Amino acid sequence: MRGRIPAGAVTPRTACEGVRALQRPDWAPETIDVERPSVARMYDYYLGGSHNFAADRAAARAMVAAVPEAPLMAQANRAFLRRAVQFLTTAGVRQFLDIGSGIPTVGNVHEIAQRHAPDSRVVYVDVDPVAVAHSREILAGDERATIVQEDFRHPERILAHPDVRALLDFSQPVAVLVVAVLHFVADDDRPAEVLRTLRAALAPGSYLILSQASDDGRDETQRAEAEEVYRRTDNPLWVRSRAELTAFFDGFELVEPGVVWVPQWRPETPESAEDAERAVFLGGVGRLGG
Repeated sequence: MRGRIPAGAVTPRTACEGVRALQRPDWAPETIDVERPSVARMYDYYLGGSHNFAADRAAARAMVAAVPEAPLMAQANRAFLRRAVQFLTTAGVRQFLDIGSGIPTVGNVHEIAQRHAPDSRVVYVDVDPVAVAHSREILAGDERATIVQEDFRHPERILAHPDVRALLDFSQPVAVLVVAVLHFVADDDRPAEVLRTLRAALAPGSYLILSQASDDGRDETQRAEAEEVYRRTDNPLWVRSRAELTAFFDGFELVEPGVVWVPQWRPETPESAEDAERAVFLGGVGRLGG
């Protein structure tokens, strides 16, 4: 269901007028369209990053106008990722495959994992060329972390990539992270099938970490306006319910407390889990038995 943008509201189309005159930054690969918003660069903007363009900022501001909690959503999701990785290192996991990793910002998986377990190895995967370019700069000199440019929807190519195989040993436990990605993957792209393909490659004791935006309890007008913003990007919004996200953990044993609003997943303090539904993101961690 689609809603109408109120008269006079800021939209990516109106806010991006004049972007064509923008000069391409030195760090922007020539192959990318700086005039079309990217969900990875919008997410970077929500987190206070600087690797975004005027079109991305305009779209992100339009999203905030429609859903004021948008920056809170990104921050809460990032905090969930941090707590989940810390949990996994405590559980003995030393290999991480982060699919849809996005623009490098403070608190990346390799920073968290290697702080707690210096021998941790991390492979990032993203389809956005800006995310890949900046990841390569940040990871230069780190022999235990790398980035490959690939799409979540092609798990067989991810698993067969020589850089993935060089760093990760799939005969040992691997944590697969698909964090803040699934709401950009339509049902027609068979996300459940993709996750089954990834699961089949994992050894017992491996983990799956998922989070995505949910429409549970959301106002229909906000949902429609958020969908309108993201239709201007290459990745339209595809929100799901708690039951739908839980179904993606098929074959995994959910770690307590299960699939919950991300601030409720093993919060550091009771106060940090208050008004958790405002974060909009649901998340969970599953373990592969055997």
